[in-house]
Amino acid sequence: MAARSPLASSLSHGKGIPGLPVLLLGGFVTIFDLFVVNVAIPSMQRDLGASFAQIGFVLAGYELAFGALLITGGRLGDRFGRRRLYLWGMALFTLASLLCGVAPTAETLIAARVFQGGAAALLFPQIYTSLRVLYDADTQRRAFAWLGMTLGLAAIAGQVLGGWLVHLDLAGLGWRTIFLVNLPIGLLTLMFGGRVAESRLEQRPDLDGAGVLLVAAGLTLLLVALLEGPARHWPLWSWGALALSGLLLAQFSLQQRRRQRRGLVPLVDMTLLRQPAFALGCVLVTLIYSTSSSFFLCFALLVQTGLGLDPFQAGALFAPASAGFMASSLLASRWVSRYGTATLVAGGGLYAVSLGLLIVQVKWTAEGGLLAWWIPVLIAVGFGQGLVMTPLLNLVLGVVPQRQAGMASGVISTLQQVGAALGVCAMGMLFLGTLRAAPAANPAAAHVDAFVVAMLYNLTAALVSCVLLQRLRRLGHNA
Repeated sequence: MAARSPLASSLSHGKGIPGLPVLLLGGFVTIFDLFVVNVAIPSMQRDLGASFAQIGFVLAGYELAFGALLITGGRLGDRFGRRRLYLWGMALFTLASLLCGVAPTAETLIAARVFQGGAAALLFPQIYTSLRVLYDADTQRRAFAWLGMTLGLAAIAGQVLGGWLVHLDLAGLGWRTIFLVNLPIGLLTLMFGGRVAESRLEQRPDLDGAGVLLVAAGLTLLLVALLEGPARHWPLWSWGALALSGLLLAQFSLQQRRRQRRGLVPLVDMTLLRQPAFALGCVLVTLIYSTSSSFFLCFALLVQTGLGLDPFQAGALFAPASAGFMASSLLASRWVSRYGTATLVAGGGLYAVSLGLLIVQVKWTAEGGLLAWWIPVLIAVGFGQGLVMTPLLNLVLGVVPQRQAGMASGVISTLQQVGAALGVCAMGMLFLGTLRAAPAANPAAAHVDAFVVAMLYNLTAALVSCVLLQRLRRLGHNA
């Protein structure tokens, strides 16, 4: 039998995975809170008397802080210990969830959401790094499969459980329960946090305050521009923010190289990006994750605003895609072990084909109310997505040395958020542009057309990903 390449080996069963449930709870709550707010927007706006712009910042504030501080969170874990930072992050996330749940005004809710996103940035990179450094290669594959399933479950819960909680209006709390439900999860995680083994770099890296400020400011400006620019018709300030973001991130790259030449540990080792498999993996993570968030938002706008479904009905309709994602996340580890990176190529092909079929189905059946016909293709969309997303993360992190695992996980986690913002930006321009040009007499038809046009971005991104996945496979064979 031919020797397996390092790339394929990095994807390849241990007997046990100690501490994994504790880490999975952290992954669950951070992704849950990315999705759950969408179903509560009308209730929040009504209860707090919030403007549309304020509600936008309730959504964006979490992603801004999360995306901008992820690299820093990864490096803090390297220095002070990943379990310690994970538990501190979870404690702060639980406190922030409480503050969100009791917020009396829109302004305090926005501030609490930013705080919550920052706490998520502390805990989330420690999950990826801990899976990478605590377990052997075979066990890592299983652990990442469980993580993928958990993130898929969090997406379902954010839509279905979130919509149900808002609808149920427990004790008259309404939308507040979507945040307060995090409290028992956080307390449970803190109680059993000792089951996760501690790990850190032997040579404790400096914190690099200048690098932290440069990358946080650059990413914040980038994400503000991408998230708010399309909704506000790209005002002049949004272009200025993009330009300044580019300058700050370029200065960050130069500063990191200078720091490395002086023999200091950089926040991000730029030599990582000279590794072809890691660099290509970064592009793929950004591209594929750009299709995930944009798909959910586009679908939610179609079925709620366009077709009149309530939040619980909309979440239940979307749930088959998340169920398909969960199923393939568990199967992917076994198939990658048997077929190697060909599994990812096949998953990318299924994802692209199923997106194309969904576009056709929505175009011809949405106005007729035949929504049940969408379920098989929605399952296929989620199944194909899971075959790519879950093993891709393990693959990309597996090709870097363990001493760079925290750094790499921070980069990958950040690219997930930047990719999501890019996808939402593309979807917003296409969806809202089509909607504005459509006649107002038939809002359902207008939303169907807007969905079809916006999903062309997702279809294009999925097709490009197929080509890049094939290239990644060749890199593995040549390694």
